[in-house]
Amino acid sequence: MPERDLSTFGLVGLGVMGRNFILNVADKGFTALGYDLDPEKAAALEKEGAASGRVRATDNLEAFVGGLERPRRIMLLVPAGKPVDAVIDALLPHLEAGDIIVDGGNSFYKDTDRREAFLKEKGIHFFGAGVSGGAEGARRGPSIMPGGSREAYAHLKPIFEAVAARYQNEPCVAYLGPKSAGNYVKMVHNGIEYALMQAIAETYDLLKHLGGLDNAQLAATFSRWNEGRLQSFLVEITSHIFRQPDPLGSGALVDRILDKAKQKGTGKWTSQNAMDLGIPVPSLDISVSMRQISALKPIREKAEGMYPKPALPAADLQWVEAAEATLYFTFITAYAQGMHLLSEASKAYGYELELGEIAKIWRAGCIIRAALLADITGAYQARPELDNLLLDPGFAEKVRPALEPTRRLVSAGIQHGIAIPTLAGSLSYFDAMSSGRLPLNLVQAQRDYFGAHTYERTDREGTFHTEW
Repeated sequence: MPERDLSTFGLVGLGVMGRNFILNVADKGFTALGYDLDPEKAAALEKEGAASGRVRATDNLEAFVGGLERPRRIMLLVPAGKPVDAVIDALLPHLEAGDIIVDGGNSFYKDTDRREAFLKEKGIHFFGAGVSGGAEGARRGPSIMPGGSREAYAHLKPIFEAVAARYQNEPCVAYLGPKSAGNYVKMVHNGIEYALMQAIAETYDLLKHLGGLDNAQLAATFSRWNEGRLQSFLVEITSHIFRQPDPLGSGALVDRILDKAKQKGTGKWTSQNAMDLGIPVPSLDISVSMRQISALKPIREKAEGMYPKPALPAADLQWVEAAEATLYFTFITAYAQGMHLLSEASKAYGYELELGEIAKIWRAGCIIRAALLADITGAYQARPELDNLLLDPGFAEKVRPALEPTRRLVSAGIQHGIAIPTLAGSLSYFDAMSSGRLPLNLVQAQRDYFGAHTYERTDREGTFHTEW
């Protein structure tokens, strides 16, 4: 094929995400070639991209690889797991040293490390690049989190910076670090996402049962919050959800949706890895557990008949203001936990992450984009060595006024039997992290009593054991 007919960018997987991403690439002036095993998907992309003249598609793998400029830049948007390995195996016989494969899915970071090491031996660069923003973000501008070879990123940078979302004219993409840094950051992004979503759901429950708000009032409340310090994608779409009528019946659609939430694993991976690294992320942990509890609906319904809830008080709109402060506080603690985990993972895995840069590329395009991220960016740019966001003086000024209403609302929710583990757990996390002394001296005494596990003392150095 003549050099002038070769495409700059190749994409494997022409489902909704892949089709939208490649059309975004073409919109930004790059020639792009798509590949899918399904000839109908390839034909559909050809038809949709015909107007620009920059998009082609094929269901022939050899023609796909042969139609790309060298070094070949090939992005995979296929389901995580075995499909990624299958595509890599199929591509390998057609690739050359220096070519680049980018996995844009939610792959487990250890799989990315394995694939990167395997392909490196063959002279091929492998990137794990988290893409956040859903199908609409892929088309209009996502947040992109690439990790891999710094040298090879020079070949991806112009394309990624062109297609990424922009915040104050800055692209929401940056080279994050070697190996699986990009997939790891995307994993933690999703863990934070779980916590924010669960916190919003618990706030909704409190507003319904303590505040007495109906769907119209809930929509107005979340819409108003989205104009203030809680401005965020998730708060914005929540306000829209309460306004959506049921297309199959009467009333609001949200009231007809079954209370069983599903998950794809990234939240669980975040929680498990935080345990491995010894970093507390209770707001993220319990949000995963709540999805698991939600799936146990038959058990929940049986238990509800056995354990009556306390009577609810008369509805009181005073709780709306307290709920705003509580949600704001919980957002801060969720981001603080996620950033703390990223900091420790960077040291453990040699990622060389810059937390200010990560917060910066989350400010637009991604699911957890929020006004708070501008402040988080500033905090870590000013203090790159910050151990925890809660230690930043600027964030201390934000947290202190929110504590009293948070304690009041959490207490009321618990008193009246409303399940709010993310809100309550975030407050307990804060109280523990801001306590110079915890009752874990007793735990150490117990461990030494039954297992001779030893303990340390407050008044002298060394390790001690007592015959209790």
